[in-house]
Amino acid sequence: MVQLWLFELLKGTGRLFLNPVFYYLIFLSGILGVSRVKRERKNFHTRTFDAYYELRQLFPLGLIVGLVLSVATVLAGITVPFAAILLIAGFTVLWSLTTNIRLMSPVYTVGAAFFGIILIAEYNWNIPFFKESFQAIDEKVYPSVVILLALLIISEGILIFKNGIKGTSPKLAKSRRGQNVGVHEVKRFWLLPMFLLIPGETLTVAFEWWPVFHIGVESYSLILVPFAIGFNQQIQGMLPKQSIQLQGRRVITLGVGILILSVIGYWYPLVSIIVAAIAIICRELISLTQRLRDDNLPFYFSKKNNGLMIIGIIPESPADKMGLQVGELLSKVNGVKIRDEQALYEALQKNRAHCKLEVLDVNGEVRFVQRALYEGDHYELGILFVQDQRKFDERIG
Repeated sequence: MVQLWLFELLKGTGRLFLNPVFYYLIFLSGILGVSRVKRERKNFHTRTFDAYYELRQLFPLGLIVGLVLSVATVLAGITVPFAAILLIAGFTVLWSLTTNIRLMSPVYTVGAAFFGIILIAEYNWNIPFFKESFQAIDEKVYPSVVILLALLIISEGILIFKNGIKGTSPKLAKSRRGQNVGVHEVKRFWLLPMFLLIPGETLTVAFEWWPVFHIGVESYSLILVPFAIGFNQQIQGMLPKQSIQLQGRRVITLGVGILILSVIGYWYPLVSIIVAAIAIICRELISLTQRLRDDNLPFYFSKKNNGLMIIGIIPESPADKMGLQVGELLSKVNGVKIRDEQALYEALQKNRAHCKLEVLDVNGEVRFVQRALYEGDHYELGILFVQDQRKFDERIG
């Protein structure tokens, strides 16, 4: 039995590379990276992370979370019909065409697939090439799909909390009063590959070569499905880390609540429909609440009278190595009070071999940092600021 499972796991893993969604997500992550770099160069004449940063975030944490979910679902014997996998992939591609990354959250892709299954079963629609897969659906599969939805929502919250805070991108904007301000934005895809048990032999109808194994009298196929998780959030009134982690905690809480409610569906399958609808509505409310709350807060990254607000740090720059943080206020450089970038540059010129900075951290407390400067170091230490009005208009225009 152990050898059989290992053999099926290896074959199921190999099938991942036959799934077009896998390559599609790689392509979309590359597009996000290139677009971000282009915008940052327009705003600041430089970029923070390279264009491959989003692509590097696509895999590591998602692989770990996917492995944990795979073990949990397989051991629990949760089976998902192949028809649901097809519809999830279809809606993943469809929602991506809207260019709204937020719609690639599992609550929208899996949720749409769930209601798609219901409609197809209700009206007995004929789906070319996969007719047998959709005809095999009955209401008994509803709870399993909703449990999968709940697990993916929890995973989304974990990925937002742990990874969404990394590499947020600074950008320039104008307030309602026409003042130059800064905001932070995160657009991210995560790939969450997950082993799922497909009941019966529906896969062999479309793919005769697909492996099937038996547990008792029941037959199953094991398939590694690449789930897409898209996240998009813009932050203007808080520090990016605080706002994104708050969003992550709320999504995790929603996922746990939906998971608890979804279990009831095994006794009352129609309850699964209500739970799926609740999941979609509540996830939308979480996003809406965040946007409304953020819009009602004053801009965090705006011009200050007592120093220069740091909106971004270039990796591996002197500022990064000195431990400067986004949201801190640079008040003095080499003993000189600074109010704009020109003053910063002139203060650095006073001592080209060494710099000493006085910084107000995010708690308003003063700290001092210093570092030797070397030839080739960024002339402004690798710090991005909210631009003065003239520079802002030039770069935005």
